[in-house]
Amino acid sequence: MPNPHVRVYIDDDPAPVIDKELPTQLELDTRRLADGPHRLIVRAEDRNGVEGVEEIAFHVQNGPGILVTGLKPGSTQSGTLQLKVDAFSAGDPFDPRRAEARSAIPTWVWVLFLFVIAWIIFYVATEWAIPARYRDTPTFGAPAASAPATPPAGTAR
Repeated sequence: MPNPHVRVYIDDDPAPVIDKELPTQLELDTRRLADGPHRLIVRAEDRNGVEGVEEIAFHVQNGPGILVTGLKPGSTQSGTLQLKVDAFSAGDPFDPRRAEARSAIPTWVWVLFLFVIAWIIFYVATEWAIPARYRDTPTFGAPAASAPATPPAGTAR
């Protein structure tokens, strides 16, 4: 019986990167690959000669990160476009795709803001309205007009 065996390919290259018995290790130097999408294809055979295949998609970014604003992928455009292009060092931990950029406030933020304002107005209006049964109590009622003080009973005027 043959030993378990593995062959690893990159993209559609017919020559394997490794062709070894299992278990094994592979060191893949992405600097030898062009920036962009790639596939790692692993073909392994067990002792009975049955082959299994695993395909893993990955993206290589050894060059600078490029940020283009003013054009969305897959969009339909016509006329003159005003684009802004920027590039960032590959060694820079800053990822321009995750950076804050000037953009419109999302609709959900406006809806949430208006909901909170409406709730505040409702709350204030209902809390300041005095229920009818409490309107004439000393706490909520109108202040009494100052009446002449009446002397205690039994005192002469």
